[in-house]
Amino acid sequence: MKFRRLIFISSLFLLFISCGDSGSGDMPIPKIPVYETIAEEVPIYQEFVGQVYGQKDIAIRARVIGFLEGIHFDEGRVVKKGQLLYTIESQQYESESAAKMSYLAEAKTNLAYTESDLARIKPLAENNAVSQSDLDGAIAKFEAAQASVEAAKANLRAANIQLGYTKVKAPITGIIGKTKAKVGDFVGQSPNPVILNVVSLIDTVLVEFYLGETQYLDIVREFLVKKYDSVKVSGERVLELILADGSVHNELGKVEFFDREIDASTGSVLVQASFPNPTKLLRPGLFGKVRAKLETLNDGILIPQRCVMELQGIQNIYIVNNENKIEMRKLTLGPTIGSFWLVKDGLKAGEKVVYEGLQKVRAGMLVDPVVKKIESNSKESGK
Repeated sequence: MKFRRLIFISSLFLLFISCGDSGSGDMPIPKIPVYETIAEEVPIYQEFVGQVYGQKDIAIRARVIGFLEGIHFDEGRVVKKGQLLYTIESQQYESESAAKMSYLAEAKTNLAYTESDLARIKPLAENNAVSQSDLDGAIAKFEAAQASVEAAKANLRAANIQLGYTKVKAPITGIIGKTKAKVGDFVGQSPNPVILNVVSLIDTVLVEFYLGETQYLDIVREFLVKKYDSVKVSGERVLELILADGSVHNELGKVEFFDREIDASTGSVLVQASFPNPTKLLRPGLFGKVRAKLETLNDGILIPQRCVMELQGIQNIYIVNNENKIEMRKLTLGPTIGSFWLVKDGLKAGEKVVYEGLQKVRAGMLVDPVVKKIESNSKESGK
């Protein structure tokens, strides 16, 4: 009995060993998703935060002092050039105009009298009936009366201009904002509102943004020295405007001008660009990003950002070599383009970069690479 039990245990042991040996040589090679690099045309963009202004933002001011009597427009609507916007009390200006008119009438009466006197004395002087001094006096009085009439006319025109300022009219056709003064407010003198409103022309809008000194030098060298002269760069519509919700404005913009100087306090220079705004979507005060294409790389290489491992400022990736073994590679990276990195150095076209399972692989490991198709959208980078 003991002999039979010993034979049975020995048989089980041999069976266990034989089963273990047969499985040890058949471990499956893991399948690893990889991204195969390609050389492609890659546009390089740079973005700058800017603010929208109207092509014209005209402040509506009270040019005379007085109480505001009427508001004659709808806030936030389009107003036409010459349209009445505000009326300011006009009694004092009407009385001033009437007084100047009476002075003009008096001056004209005096002119008529001196003219008549001169007409009477002149023939007498020719016949030596009166002295030359009498004639000279009559001429002087006539000329003084003429001057008085001209002065009175000028004073009347000035009074009428002041009276006209009590009716505030739109200087341009555009969109008017919220009024900064209400009926009954005393306007035209501090501390009460002097600027009543603003009218903006927004068929084309202006976007102002700032460049740092280094950015300014790089961009000017690229666009002015290498490609364009200063006249042509201002006429090229090469800018895009990205709005706060991430959408891109339908119309391309162009650089209007660089400011005269670098601001010493901020080390930046003001740049103004213009964008057509046919739908009137853009309004003054909006913030957005101005995107400019700086250059296009003909043989650029992009890799997904998720492929990159960073440790103490050093970027590394895993690649699968020609023997299907894992290698670690150090990279020099450029700017991000969408969800991709631009590779400056360390990678060539056609190499396979580990895309998923970075924690599961190690250098020297044998793998079965599975190429994943990932659209880089490099031609629309940054969009």
